[in-house]
Amino acid sequence: MKTATMPALRVQPELRQAAEEMLRPGETLSAFVEDALRRNVALRRNQQEFIARGLASLTAAEQSGEYVPAKKVLGKLSAKLEKARSKQSAK
Repeated sequence: MKTATMPALRVQPELRQAAEEMLRPGETLSAFVEDALRRNVALRRNQQEFIARGLASLTAAEQSGEYVPAKKVLGKLSAKLEKARSKQSAK
């Protein structure tokens, strides 16, 4: 597959300098920008999928009439968190 170019990106000199300072040995600024773009696309795709799953869950709950109260869910999550904290402090 052929590659495509991205539009030129104009930034403040301070941002460019900061990005260049973060480059790993042998990494180019172009590779850094491409990696940032890939990560952001993946993040936004994950966010869209998360929202879609949440909306599908809401629809299913509305259709079935079966809901789990938020208080119950938060209680279970708090118990799990407390258990994890206990394990961590025991080390």
